[in-house]
Amino acid sequence: MRVSIMITVFAVVISFAKAYDPSPLQDFCVAIDDPKNGVFVNGKFCKDPKQARAEDFFYSGLNKAGNTDNDVKSNVTTVNVDQIPGLNTMGISLVRIDYAPYGQNPPHTHPRATEILVLLKGTLYVGFVSSNQDNNRLFAKVLQPGDVFVFPIGMIHFQVNIGKTPAVAFAGLSSQNAGVITIADTVFGSNPPINPEVLAMAFQLDVNVVKDLEAKFKN
Repeated sequence: MRVSIMITVFAVVISFAKAYDPSPLQDFCVAIDDPKNGVFVNGKFCKDPKQARAEDFFYSGLNKAGNTDNDVKSNVTTVNVDQIPGLNTMGISLVRIDYAPYGQNPPHTHPRATEILVLLKGTLYVGFVSSNQDNNRLFAKVLQPGDVFVFPIGMIHFQVNIGKTPAVAFAGLSSQNAGVITIADTVFGSNPPINPEVLAMAFQLDVNVVKDLEAKFKN
């Protein structure tokens, strides 16, 4: 009897658990910023379906390279619900990633999405690290044009252009708004800063090294 009750409770808990965006219950739910006459769904208000137009499901510009003149020598052009309102409730989004020679998309994680990446141009070294429960194993590959790699939801991952020429990749994500947490920016660039002594102990670094890193990543 007790086992039966536990199974029932577990089933109820699982039924309320959401690992990614829920499936839509209508044809579409075009996001709008004005709540007037709107319905709040998945973090956005939806316009009257009768007022939806083709432009609500359209974006142009991914043929253009992003500006890689920055510290990490890469650029991510995001196409999510903010660029295509019609993506609201669809559970998908897209990015174009440009890498200058030896540029990288530094270690980061998407809290709400699995990512599947296809390399169109160049040579990338990519990988992700599994959780503590899996002993933080590194899964990594060198990709050539046409190769595909998957980064599981929540896993810290990265891409590095190991070639002497620019690289271009496209990636799909299983969320209309996957979110991104860049590890170095988050840890050393928080606002307000994390106590340097805390980070010094966590990373086994001299506190002055931590202070220098926080100064570099300060928002």
